[in-house]
Amino acid sequence: MKPTPRGRAHLAPHVTTLDYMSDLYPTDRLRHAQRVARQHGVDALLLTPGADLRYLTGYDALPLERLTCLILPAGDDPLLIVPRLEHPAALASPAGALDLDIKAYDETDDAYLLVADVLGSVGVVGVANRMWAEQVLSFRGALAGSRQVLAGPVLRELRSRKSPAEVEALRLAGEAIDRVHERMPEWLKAGRTEEEVGRDIADAILTEGHVLVNFVIVGSGPNGASPHHHIGDRAIEVGDAVVVDIGGTTADGYCSDETRTYVVGHPPEGFVDYYGVLQSAQEAACQAVRPGVTAHDIDAAARDIIAEAGYGEYFVHRTGHGIGLSEHEEPWIVAGNDEPLEPGNAFSVEPGIYLPGRHGARIEDILVCTDSGGDRLNLVGRDLVVLSS
Repeated sequence: MKPTPRGRAHLAPHVTTLDYMSDLYPTDRLRHAQRVARQHGVDALLLTPGADLRYLTGYDALPLERLTCLILPAGDDPLLIVPRLEHPAALASPAGALDLDIKAYDETDDAYLLVADVLGSVGVVGVANRMWAEQVLSFRGALAGSRQVLAGPVLRELRSRKSPAEVEALRLAGEAIDRVHERMPEWLKAGRTEEEVGRDIADAILTEGHVLVNFVIVGSGPNGASPHHHIGDRAIEVGDAVVVDIGGTTADGYCSDETRTYVVGHPPEGFVDYYGVLQSAQEAACQAVRPGVTAHDIDAAARDIIAEAGYGEYFVHRTGHGIGLSEHEEPWIVAGNDEPLEPGNAFSVEPGIYLPGRHGARIEDILVCTDSGGDRLNLVGRDLVVLSS
């Protein structure tokens, strides 16, 4: 998980908000989720605030100590329970336009027993993968006769294949983060600290079309050899390579994530050579994307080139991760994952080379698998950018 300085802003004027109900949040998702739950032998899903709840209902619920939960029986009507003070917000969200009962409960009510009363005797309950532990344990007590499993395997069948509207939302997010990278020469200058640059980037992420800053990584010089360095008080020096990995969330709920590597002044010794290897590896992995190719094969397309050039031990992470309503989600582009790609899968391709104590480099784009190959959603150039000091 990347460190995440967070902030919110109003929509920038050039951002297009999609039609939530007819495009991003269609009304038949609840029914599809019930069908898949039955196929998995899951009798009911319990989904608390997070990407799963938003995917099915359009409701971007606040994660509070008070329980908000979508109760989705595999063979009965769904119900969304919310604290009474959140009831107006739930009704005003896209969930309010669904064929979905939204029930408010009072402060003195036991929300977990309320869920148990709704479900009655139920055998297998799928709980959201990222449900808080205190909620999981409370449900375990309230539904003592039920077996808890993860809801992820049910919902991944729906969430991992993006609809055309979701692809468009990701494309808008990609264009917004492209605009931030295009402004990097304004900020990356010798003598400025990573923190100073990071603040400028965070402000730009918001002004260029996001409502939330998910993460800002500025790794200069030796800090670039730590893939998730984040930002620090180190001043950028002439001759530094700087890894900049940034992303945010748009008003539509979909995320961006893009990495480029820059050099301030003359590149350090040996850097240009291995950056060329990295660029070839990233391009090979992107060109390998097509339906039926496995996630393992995409990882290997990048990793083999880096290994053959002698840098295999310095590529220390998977090649990519899925992206959508979450920064990181399935499919995982990693060795050993024999899952074949399908049209609609959206994921990063981000190989890196990191030389401890010296410097590092990473190139990252978001791609969508199409019927004919991979559609890149990030269009900023991938050649090494050398900035004046």
